[in-house]
Amino acid sequence: MSPYTWAFMITSLSTSTILTMSSHHWLIAWIGLELNTLSMLPIIIKPSHPRATEAATKYFLTQATAAALIMFSGIMNAWETGQWLMINMLPIPTAITTMAIFMKLGLVPMHFWYPEVLQGSTMNTAMIVSTWQKIAPLSLLYLIMMNNPTEILLMTGFLSTLIASLIGLNQTQTRKIMALSSITHMGWLITMIPFNLNLVTLTLIMYITLTVPMFSMLNNMTTNTLKDLGQAQLYAPALTTAMMLTLLSLGGLPPLSGFMPKLLILKTLTNFKLMLLAILMALASLPGLFMYLRINYITTLTSPPKTTNSQNKWRLKPNGHTNITPLIVITIMMMPITPLLLTT
Repeated sequence: MSPYTWAFMITSLSTSTILTMSSHHWLIAWIGLELNTLSMLPIIIKPSHPRATEAATKYFLTQATAAALIMFSGIMNAWETGQWLMINMLPIPTAITTMAIFMKLGLVPMHFWYPEVLQGSTMNTAMIVSTWQKIAPLSLLYLIMMNNPTEILLMTGFLSTLIASLIGLNQTQTRKIMALSSITHMGWLITMIPFNLNLVTLTLIMYITLTVPMFSMLNNMTTNTLKDLGQAQLYAPALTTAMMLTLLSLGGLPPLSGFMPKLLILKTLTNFKLMLLAILMALASLPGLFMYLRINYITTLTSPPKTTNSQNKWRLKPNGHTNITPLIVITIMMMPITPLLLTT
């Protein structure tokens, strides 16, 4: 792909997301979502591999179905109310739109496409799908939150956290593990939409801050499976140690940065007298933490502490980008400034 084509696709991807975020009209939001999907497809299919073609097809079918449901709910609401504004939504169109947004985000029970698409994409493409592509659907959820049934959001958030954590226990592909990690974090995020949008925004920022350096490190060390991670300590000891800390931060282990949103979410649920849900969410995150600890165990304790004589596939690979270092520091050391981030 030429630099001009690549720049055009990235510009179109950014513009479509900003268009959806800034719209209050269902037709404009739908156009932004469609442009976003069409801009993402060439990026996914760029490697010209059968798995990339399969991933692009699954991504297109899922996103097109969700966009069609959003358009259908907008037309239904306009037919009943006589206007296309998002803030005045009837209950049935709101429920249809919420289900479509859940499909776009890859939440349970519409999550089956998400790990497969990431597995068929490159690491950088998977990073874009896991981070930037979450912003536009979540902005629509922000706008219709006043008409959304709280029970659907809480149940979906809890099931996404629990089921994705359990599925991740049986995975060996790093991209699938990161996909299930994304579903788990989205479950925590969705739970807070009826209560505190500022906390939702903080959780999304922390999730992106944790996910971007994680994908960058996996891409730098060419680790597509857990077996590859077993030899990563021999190639880049410092980077592997930083990756281990980032993984623990993704799992929400204190006192790392990833513990911050989970602590605040549990506090908010407790303040709203949802003690049972808070306990269930905390318990549902334990399989996810075990998933990250298993990766740490394979990476640090299954490789011999000496230089191997065999030639690994990354031996001739140049050093990675230096911009990973400040991102890693942020993923580890932001817990002390939690009050500042929450009140800003």
